[in-house]
Amino acid sequence: MRFTQFVAYAAGAASLASANSLTFINQDSTTRHIVFTASAGHEPVDTLTITGNDQQKLEFPVGWVGNAYSYSEGKDNVVGMLAEVTFQGWNGITYYDVSAIVNPYDHEGVKQMYPSTELQATEKVSVSGCTNFPCGTAYYVPDDIQTVTTYETDLVVTLGNPPDDVASREAQPELVPRHYVLGKLSA
Repeated sequence: MRFTQFVAYAAGAASLASANSLTFINQDSTTRHIVFTASAGHEPVDTLTITGNDQQKLEFPVGWVGNAYSYSEGKDNVVGMLAEVTFQGWNGITYYDVSAIVNPYDHEGVKQMYPSTELQATEKVSVSGCTNFPCGTAYYVPDDIQTVTTYETDLVVTLGNPPDDVASREAQPELVPRHYVLGKLSA
């Protein structure tokens, strides 16, 4: 009996350890709808609504690849800045970036992405995106080298206008070209 309890506990702990998640933090009083687009062959994710000054954590299947954008309550559903992620990509690495390719004029939706371990850090190191657009840490053209990598699987995505006292990347994380995200080791 104890052995089966141990096996069940170990399996549960392993599934929690390998869970992928995005925690959306809404930094102002605007209610936002978060729309997800899964890449081909990946499980679709329902739209999420998050009230102002709130946060919600959403879990994703192992190996999920896709993106998310937000639009404000009462506004048209227009694709904005994208929070793009590949969980367990090449070599088990999580790849992520904030992309302005589709709509560089969205300054109210997705702002930044970073590992949840940096949530309380005054200075975020492994961050993509910015508190004020345009900036040098977002993805603007397909060949930009702005994709950030981590072995962590719990990421934070900030939305809306942050408080004025938030600092971001002074140190430089290791950025990789897009073809690495796709598992191609050469261009």
